Amino acid sequence: MPDLRQQLIATAQAMQPAGLNRGTAGNISVRHGDGFYITPTGMPYSTLAADDIPLMALDGSHTGRRKPSSEWRFHLDLYATRPEVGAVLHAHSPFAVSLACLRYDIPPFHYMIARFGGDTIRCADYAIFGSEMLSTAAIAAMAGRKGCLLANHGLLVAAKDLTEALALAIELEELCEQYWRACQLGQPVSLNAQEMAEVIAKFAGYGQQ
Repeated sequence: MPDLRQQLIATAQAMQPAGLNRGTAGNISVRHGDGFYITPTGMPYSTLAADDIPLMALDGSHTGRRKPSSEWRFHLDLYATRPEVGAVLHAHSPFAVSLACLRYDIPPFHYMIARFGGDTIRCADYAIFGSEMLSTAAIAAMAGRKGCLLANHGLLVAAKDLTEALALAIELEELCEQYWRACQLGQPVSLNAQEMAEVIAKFAGYGQQ
Protein backbone atom coordinates (compact mmCIF):
# COMPACT_ATOMS: atom_id res chain seq x y z
CA MET A 1 0.00 0.00 0.00
CA PRO A 2 1.42 3.45 -0.89
CA ASP A 3 2.85 5.60 1.88
CA LEU A 4 0.09 7.91 3.17
CA ARG A 5 2.40 10.87 2.53
CA GLN A 6 2.70 9.82 -1.13
CA GLN A 7 -1.10 9.62 -1.36
CA LEU A 8 -1.26 13.13 0.10
CA ILE A 9 1.25 14.41 -2.46
CA ALA A 10 -0.61 12.73 -5.35
CA THR A 11 -3.87 14.35 -4.23
CA ALA A 12 -2.20 17.75 -3.88
CA GLN A 13 -0.71 17.40 -7.35
CA ALA A 14 -4.17 16.59 -8.76
CA MET A 15 -5.58 19.92 -7.54
CA GLN A 16 -4.13 22.09 -10.32
CA PRO A 17 -5.25 19.89 -13.26
CA ALA A 18 -8.69 19.80 -11.62
CA GLY A 19 -8.84 23.61 -11.74
CA LEU A 20 -8.64 24.05 -7.98
CA ASN A 21 -5.26 25.69 -7.51
CA ARG A 22 -2.29 27.45 -9.01
CA GLY A 23 1.22 27.83 -7.62
CA THR A 24 1.62 27.16 -3.91
CA ALA A 25 -1.86 28.31 -2.86
CA GLY A 26 -4.12 25.98 -0.89
CA ASN A 27 -3.29 23.04 1.36
CA ILE A 28 -4.38 19.50 2.11
CA SER A 29 -4.04 17.11 5.04
CA VAL A 30 -4.86 13.55 6.04
CA ARG A 31 -5.41 12.06 9.49
CA HIS A 32 -2.65 9.75 10.71
CA GLY A 33 -2.77 8.13 14.14
CA ASP A 34 -3.29 10.80 16.79
CA GLY A 35 -2.33 13.60 14.39
CA PHE A 36 -2.23 14.40 10.70
CA TYR A 37 0.08 14.87 7.74
CA ILE A 38 -0.21 18.26 6.01
CA THR A 39 1.38 19.91 2.99
CA PRO A 40 4.31 22.21 3.87
CA THR A 41 4.11 25.97 3.54
CA GLY A 42 5.32 27.73 0.41
CA MET A 43 6.44 24.70 -1.62
CA PRO A 44 5.19 23.83 -5.13
CA TYR A 45 3.35 20.52 -5.06
CA SER A 46 5.32 19.28 -8.07
CA THR A 47 8.55 19.28 -6.02
CA LEU A 48 7.26 17.46 -2.94
CA ALA A 49 8.79 14.25 -1.61
CA ALA A 50 7.54 12.18 1.32
CA ASP A 51 10.16 13.67 3.66
CA ASP A 52 8.79 17.17 2.95
CA ILE A 53 5.44 16.34 4.59
CA PRO A 54 5.25 17.45 8.24
CA LEU A 55 3.38 15.39 10.82
CA MET A 56 1.33 17.52 13.20
CA ALA A 57 -0.01 16.58 16.61
CA LEU A 58 -3.34 17.87 17.92
CA ASP A 59 -1.48 20.12 20.37
CA GLY A 60 -0.14 22.14 17.42
CA SER A 61 3.41 20.75 17.50
CA HIS A 62 4.98 19.20 14.43
CA THR A 63 7.87 17.00 13.37
CA GLY A 64 9.72 16.88 10.07
CA ARG A 65 12.18 18.98 8.12
CA ARG A 66 9.56 21.39 6.70
CA LYS A 67 7.19 23.87 8.32
CA PRO A 68 3.49 22.98 7.98
CA SER A 69 1.03 25.02 5.96
CA SER A 70 0.23 28.38 7.49
CA GLU A 71 -3.43 27.25 7.53
CA TRP A 72 -2.80 24.29 9.86
CA ARG A 73 -5.18 25.63 12.52
CA PHE A 74 -8.48 24.83 10.80
CA HIS A 75 -7.15 21.43 9.78
CA LEU A 76 -6.26 20.71 13.41
CA ASP A 77 -9.59 21.97 14.75
CA LEU A 78 -11.59 19.88 12.27
CA TYR A 79 -9.71 16.72 13.27
CA ALA A 80 -10.00 17.53 16.97
CA THR A 81 -13.75 18.20 16.91
CA ARG A 82 -14.99 15.85 14.19
CA PRO A 83 -13.81 12.24 14.51
CA GLU A 84 -15.43 11.26 11.19
CA VAL A 85 -13.09 13.60 9.26
CA GLY A 86 -10.11 11.85 7.69
CA ALA A 87 -8.93 14.48 5.19
CA VAL A 88 -9.21 18.26 4.78
CA LEU A 89 -8.65 20.30 1.62
CA HIS A 90 -8.49 24.08 1.15
CA ALA A 91 -8.20 25.73 -2.26
CA HIS A 92 -8.29 29.14 -3.94
CA SER A 93 -10.36 28.00 -6.93
CA PRO A 94 -11.65 30.85 -9.14
CA PHE A 95 -15.44 30.55 -8.83
CA ALA A 96 -15.36 29.75 -5.11
CA VAL A 97 -13.10 32.75 -4.54
CA SER A 98 -15.41 34.97 -6.62
CA LEU A 99 -18.43 34.08 -4.47
CA ALA A 100 -16.38 34.20 -1.27
CA CYS A 101 -15.32 37.75 -2.12
CA LEU A 102 -19.02 38.65 -2.34
CA ARG A 103 -19.49 36.80 0.98
CA TYR A 104 -22.38 34.84 -0.44
CA ASP A 105 -23.92 31.76 1.09
CA ILE A 106 -24.86 29.46 -1.79
CA PRO A 107 -28.62 28.74 -1.63
CA PRO A 108 -30.25 25.44 -2.69
CA PHE A 109 -30.37 26.38 -6.38
CA HIS A 110 -29.32 22.80 -7.23
CA TYR A 111 -29.98 19.58 -5.36
CA MET A 112 -26.26 18.70 -5.27
CA ILE A 113 -25.87 21.30 -2.51
CA ALA A 114 -27.20 18.48 -0.30
CA ARG A 115 -24.02 16.48 -0.90
CA PHE A 116 -22.39 18.79 1.60
CA GLY A 117 -24.82 17.91 4.38
CA GLY A 118 -27.41 20.68 4.35
CA ASP A 119 -29.53 23.00 2.25
CA THR A 120 -26.88 25.73 1.83
CA ILE A 121 -23.15 26.18 1.50
CA ARG A 122 -22.30 28.75 4.16
CA CYS A 123 -19.67 31.47 3.81
CA ALA A 124 -17.54 31.81 6.94
CA ASP A 125 -16.87 35.26 8.38
CA TYR A 126 -13.63 36.90 7.29
CA ALA A 127 -10.46 36.63 9.36
CA ILE A 128 -6.80 36.83 8.35
CA PHE A 129 -5.31 33.61 6.98
CA GLY A 130 -3.67 31.24 9.42
CA SER A 131 -5.35 32.82 12.43
CA GLU A 132 -7.27 31.26 15.30
CA MET A 133 -10.15 33.60 14.40
CA LEU A 134 -10.31 32.14 10.89
CA SER A 135 -10.35 28.63 12.27
CA THR A 136 -13.18 29.52 14.66
CA ALA A 137 -15.19 31.05 11.80
CA ALA A 138 -14.51 28.05 9.54
CA ILE A 139 -15.56 25.51 12.17
CA ALA A 140 -18.82 27.41 12.69
CA ALA A 141 -19.56 27.52 8.95
CA MET A 142 -18.74 23.80 8.67
CA ALA A 143 -21.12 22.75 11.47
CA GLY A 144 -23.15 19.85 10.07
CA ARG A 145 -21.49 20.35 6.70
CA LYS A 146 -18.70 18.88 4.57
CA GLY A 147 -17.84 22.18 2.90
CA CYS A 148 -17.95 25.96 3.15
CA LEU A 149 -16.59 29.14 1.62
CA LEU A 150 -14.13 31.35 3.50
CA ALA A 151 -14.89 35.06 3.02
CA ASN A 152 -12.46 36.82 0.65
CA HIS A 153 -10.38 33.65 0.57
CA GLY A 154 -11.51 30.32 -0.95
CA LEU A 155 -13.16 26.99 -0.21
CA LEU A 156 -12.76 24.37 2.50
CA VAL A 157 -13.95 20.75 2.53
CA ALA A 158 -13.74 17.96 5.11
CA ALA A 159 -14.12 14.33 4.07
CA LYS A 160 -13.63 10.73 5.15
CA ASP A 161 -10.46 10.33 3.05
CA LEU A 162 -8.28 11.98 0.41
CA THR A 163 -10.30 10.64 -2.52
CA GLU A 164 -13.52 12.10 -1.17
CA ALA A 165 -11.82 15.39 -0.23
CA LEU A 166 -10.68 15.95 -3.81
CA ALA A 167 -14.09 14.95 -5.19
CA LEU A 168 -15.91 17.29 -2.80
CA ALA A 169 -13.62 20.21 -3.66
CA ILE A 170 -14.20 19.67 -7.39
CA GLU A 171 -17.97 19.42 -6.78
CA LEU A 172 -18.02 22.59 -4.68
CA GLU A 173 -16.08 24.57 -7.28
CA GLU A 174 -18.46 23.29 -9.98
CA LEU A 175 -21.49 24.37 -7.95
CA CYS A 176 -19.93 27.79 -7.45
CA GLU A 177 -19.43 28.10 -11.21
CA GLN A 178 -22.99 26.95 -11.95
CA TYR A 179 -24.44 29.41 -9.44
CA TRP A 180 -22.29 32.25 -10.79
CA ARG A 181 -23.42 31.48 -14.36
CA ALA A 182 -27.09 31.18 -13.40
CA CYS A 183 -26.90 34.56 -11.64
CA GLN A 184 -25.80 36.17 -14.92
CA LEU A 185 -29.24 35.38 -16.37
CA GLY A 186 -31.38 36.25 -13.34
CA GLN A 187 -32.20 35.09 -9.83
CA PRO A 188 -31.87 31.28 -9.61
CA VAL A 189 -34.96 29.52 -8.24
CA SER A 190 -34.17 27.71 -4.99
CA LEU A 191 -35.57 24.36 -3.95
CA ASN A 192 -37.74 24.65 -0.85
CA ALA A 193 -37.00 23.14 2.56
CA GLN A 194 -39.13 20.03 1.95
CA GLU A 195 -37.55 19.38 -1.44
CA MET A 196 -34.06 19.67 0.03
CA ALA A 197 -34.96 17.46 3.00
CA GLU A 198 -36.06 14.77 0.53
CA VAL A 199 -32.75 15.03 -1.34
CA ILE A 200 -30.71 14.88 1.89
CA ALA A 201 -32.63 11.76 2.94
CA LYS A 202 -32.09 10.17 -0.46
CA PHE A 203 -28.35 10.89 -0.38
CA ALA A 204 -28.10 8.99 2.93
CA GLY A 205 -28.52 5.71 1.01
CA TYR A 206 -27.13 6.77 -2.37
CA GLY A 207 -24.31 4.96 -4.16
CA GLN A 208 -22.28 1.91 -3.20
CA GLN A 209 -22.56 1.40 0.54
